[in-house]
Amino acid sequence: MNASLKVQPQHLERGAYLYVRQSSMRQVVENVESTKRQYALRGRATALGWRDDQIITIDSDQGESGASASWREGFQRLVTDVGMGRAGIVMGLEVSRLARNNADWHRLLEICAFADTPILDEDGVYNPASFNDRLLLGLKGTMSEAELHVIKARLRGGILNKARRGEYRCPLPTGFVYDELGNVVLDPDLQVRETIAYFFETFSRVGSACQTVKVFKNEGLRFPSRMRNEKLITFQPLTASTALRTLNHPRYAGTYVYGRRYYRRTADGKNVPRKRERDDWLACIPDAHPGYITPEQFQQNLKILEINGRGYEVARASPPREGAALLQGRAVCGLCGRHFRLRYATRRGRQEAWYICDRAQGTRGEPCCQSIAGAPIDEAVGALVAAMVTPAAVELALEIRREIEIRHNEADRLRLRAVERAQYAADLAQRRFMLVDPNNRLVADTLEHEWNDKLRTLANAREERERSQQQDRLALNDAIPVTTEP
Repeated sequence: MNASLKVQPQHLERGAYLYVRQSSMRQVVENVESTKRQYALRGRATALGWRDDQIITIDSDQGESGASASWREGFQRLVTDVGMGRAGIVMGLEVSRLARNNADWHRLLEICAFADTPILDEDGVYNPASFNDRLLLGLKGTMSEAELHVIKARLRGGILNKARRGEYRCPLPTGFVYDELGNVVLDPDLQVRETIAYFFETFSRVGSACQTVKVFKNEGLRFPSRMRNEKLITFQPLTASTALRTLNHPRYAGTYVYGRRYYRRTADGKNVPRKRERDDWLACIPDAHPGYITPEQFQQNLKILEINGRGYEVARASPPREGAALLQGRAVCGLCGRHFRLRYATRRGRQEAWYICDRAQGTRGEPCCQSIAGAPIDEAVGALVAAMVTPAAVELALEIRREIEIRHNEADRLRLRAVERAQYAADLAQRRFMLVDPNNRLVADTLEHEWNDKLRTLANAREERERSQQQDRLALNDAIPVTTEP
């Protein structure tokens, strides 16, 4: 009788909207009884007077969470049709099917009240324009949101408890894997381990992430990368973002960390990650597993990155850069105390270096302190170095040559690993092609094409290694010629 009083003839002239939703695809597959109960609400609409062709079922949000309406197209369509006056009643098994967010739920109630659209659930029919019904629907919405919060809190509490013990299995960065017992170990792939170790060694030598990227590019090396939730390793050109992400990841120092970021929901419903300060991390356990560098080296790398990022600090130290000037990153302005910038200009067919102090001009619009031609300074510095040359200095130059040779040999060994990997892939493609029935051309043609692709990759890797070897020899002879004269 109560339902008959709230459903009026003007409501029966419009459509009856049935909203069906389950929070995940697993629930859709396994919780079939809940789905049947939701579709069974069509009988309630028929009993109230709607024809079968007037009942509109919206089930496009199956497998979507009700925490927000921003990604639920079905719910957005429901709200739109209610606001346009097309809905005579809105049906849902319970409030949690429609929304688990008070903002979305009360917005729907407001629109239903203005459009004179009743709401039906398993317990009865409600008129959102009535205070008592609106109060009851509001309490149901609050309980639905609180229920979602309690569920999340329980799951979150279990995860945090395991994370504080270092037992929660987080996605590992490239270079680490879980063994059969669940322990974190170094990647068994030798090429991956050697490449990552060479990356940290290169950064310690050049003192800059961008310079490390340039070294990898000049030496023809690629950096390993593993897609999330995939075991396949791919080698791609090293980028500055990858280098910075690797240098800032504590896992490479053997430290277990959890909760370095938190997420904030924006107005469009997206979760935006934000970084936490180190003291606010939820879990940080040093020496939890093997690493590629020590914790002391990790902290030193962070300090270097911090210093490199202080672009406007007075007398900021700078690692050596490319260029012919001898005092790059070292010369200090005598007027303001800042480091000189270097600019190169080609004049009369020859490249000239200039030491310029223009930081004040860029930041405060003040005139440049001074600019000095680099040739006289470099000549004076060169003469001073030549005057100080001794047999010990010559021995030092030879030692530098040997160190460069070691670096070139290490880079060549990494290129050899790439050739070996390409050779293995080509041999595997060959074996797969040989095992197929020659008469089955549909499969044989595809495998033959894959084999040819692997052979081309192998040839490119060998050519790249030979070209890099020649460049290393030329660069070594040009940089420090072999000599034994004092």
